[in-house]
Amino acid sequence: MPKSETMVRPFFMAPAARDWIVLAQQFERVRACTQKLAAPLSAEDACVQSMPDASPAKWHLAHTSWFFETFVLAVHQPGHQAFDGSFRMLFNSYYQQVGARHPRAQRGLLTRPALAQVMAYRAVVDEQMLALMAAMKEKSPTTQQVVAQLVALGLQHEQQHQELMLTDIKHLLSCHPLWPAYASDGVAEENCVQAYADLTWLPLEAGIYSIGHGGGSFAFDNEMPRHSVYVQAAQIASRPVSNGEFLRFVLDGGYGQPQWWLAEGWDWCQAQQLSHPWYWRQAEDAAGDAGWQEFSLYGVTALHALRPVCHISYFEADAYARWAGARLPTEMEWEVAMGAHDWPVSSSVGHASLHPEVSGAHHGVATGQVWEWTHSSYAAYPGFRVAEGAVGEYNGKFMVNQYVLRGGSCLTPAGHARLTYRNFFPATARWQMTGLRLARDA
Repeated sequence: MPKSETMVRPFFMAPAARDWIVLAQQFERVRACTQKLAAPLSAEDACVQSMPDASPAKWHLAHTSWFFETFVLAVHQPGHQAFDGSFRMLFNSYYQQVGARHPRAQRGLLTRPALAQVMAYRAVVDEQMLALMAAMKEKSPTTQQVVAQLVALGLQHEQQHQELMLTDIKHLLSCHPLWPAYASDGVAEENCVQAYADLTWLPLEAGIYSIGHGGGSFAFDNEMPRHSVYVQAAQIASRPVSNGEFLRFVLDGGYGQPQWWLAEGWDWCQAQQLSHPWYWRQAEDAAGDAGWQEFSLYGVTALHALRPVCHISYFEADAYARWAGARLPTEMEWEVAMGAHDWPVSSSVGHASLHPEVSGAHHGVATGQVWEWTHSSYAAYPGFRVAEGAVGEYNGKFMVNQYVLRGGSCLTPAGHARLTYRNFFPATARWQMTGLRLARDA
């Protein structure tokens, strides 16, 4: 990447004036959080790749450091020397303009570098990044703005990988015949409050609304620009669908009834021989009674009826909605409805729990425990512009064959989610913390 001061990235919005001390403190917090999440893992845990869509924890630890070295240090640190020249290829995810990449499905074969060397790499990148930020006040306003935006993007990128690392670890441990736990502290049953069990329908009046990010704080380019949309009158559920509600779909034979499924979803469901959400299982106790269980990062627990259902695909969410006589909301409906009810960003997400809890409603709305599938295909907003250079590959090139999810999950780092955030995955994705909220026409 050429060393240039023309690399301003106005489409990844960050405040124009940055307090470099505050930004450095934020950098240290985010980087420390990643290492804290990896701390319970052995070197063996950290190297294994359990499926092509997942990545080893060691790769996440290296790639998030690669991002800062590639896009910040290599361009803006005078006389920068790469920690290891091979890392540029080994830990490049999908940035074609950066150069060659190791195949995603073969990341688990990277036994070298060792985990200890990756941790040393992180330490060097941290030291160099903090030194760079400490010297930023002496740089030109243009350089300061460029670096501030890239650091902000890198921190948001690392927070995305924190959630991905947890879901990848969960899938890895689920492949073990004993279903071992990642963490020992489970979700307290007293958090399953009755207030969450009551579903109400929130009215959404027909009209023209503004959606998307308006600037002034960080947002990804796919959240912009803010624009007007027309929304038909509708109703949206006050909370996501629960385990107990989804279990009724399972027991009613919903996975074996093609009338609820999209054609492609039905073919996929049959080919995969699905009969329930991922990480559910039926097990007999000593008395021979069959009961439903669920695997989480805390290990195996009884399926709790009031907790939000999670680890379902778009196809499963859509089929359930049809069975329930409803539908999935569009992402426009979701943003308008949640915005009207003061969507509780600060209290709804974070690493307080590693499994969805049943929480009381905030202003009549419960959110933030699972990413919620919407009916909307992932596409560009009117006026969307791709940033120049390799960082322009971050979002725009994936705007095909994906569906938008909204809200954030219990695994989403605190402060990362926002009302306008657009997550996206293919219709068959199940290993993320994904659930659904119902909608219906008024």
